[in-house]
This record gives sequence, structure tokens and C-alpha cells, in this order.
Amino acid sequence: MRTLCGVLLLLTLGLAGCGDSDDNAATQTPEEKAQATVCNARADIKKQVDELKALTVSTVTIDGVKQNLDAIKNDLKAISGAQKDLSSDRRAEVEAATKAFASSVESIAAKAVTSLSLGDAKAALVDALQNLGQSFEDSFAPLNCD
Repeated sequence: MRTLCGVLLLLTLGLAGCGDSDDNAATQTPEEKAQATVCNARADIKKQVDELKALTVSTVTIDGVKQNLDAIKNDLKAISGAQKDLSSDRRAEVEAATKAFASSVESIAAKAVTSLSLGDAKAALVDALQNLGQSFEDSFAPLNCD
């Protein structure tokens, strides 16, 4: 149970950071590169969250959850690193989404650590991962990447 809690808490501690990515660097402005980074990271977070939401009490594993959460953490770092090159309006949107999602992850992690038995911990973790999916939708759905 402590390991499950530790995995969630590690994600909450590593939400800030830096990073960037895109293959069309030569033809894009810094703002376009930043937008691509944000949208790519947003898409990957959705993929990771969907995988986490699909877990059940019988399929959840610490290593599996950790891999997904590490990927989300890296995506949030990439978003954070790209923000400086976004327009002020877009930067405000991205910062608000990232902050809301990070806050939700912290809240979900806190709820997941309140269980006493291993069975309860697995059930709480699965429930928390379902809540993470809703948090993603609430936080990142308004960011238009189409």
C-alpha cells in the first residue's frame, strides 16, 4: 500500500519542470513549436489516463501505474517548458489546465493513501485513477489542439 501511495506522491512532487520536443523545428516559429509540444503532451496524457482508467482491482499493478504516471509527469514537464513560448492568452490557458490537473492529482493521491488494507488500497487506487480521467477532461478538454 505504501508503494502505491508513493507512486502517486512521486507524480505530484515532479509536476513542475522543463522540456520541449518537435521534429519540424526548422520550419516552425517558437510559438508553433510550443503549441505542438503542448498538444503532443496533452494527447499522450490522455492516452496514459485512458490506460489508467482501464485498470481494475484485478489488473492494477504498481509497476504499470508507475509507468503511466512517469509518462504523465514527463508530459507535464514538456508542457511547462513550452509555456514560455506561447502567446499570453494561450499560456494562461495552458497554465490553468496544468495547475488544475496537478491539484487534482494531489487530491486523488491523498484520497488513495487513506485505505488500511491491501485490498482496500487497490480499490482506492482504481477509484482514484477513474477520478484522474475526469480531472483530465475537466482540465485539458478546453485546450483546443485541433
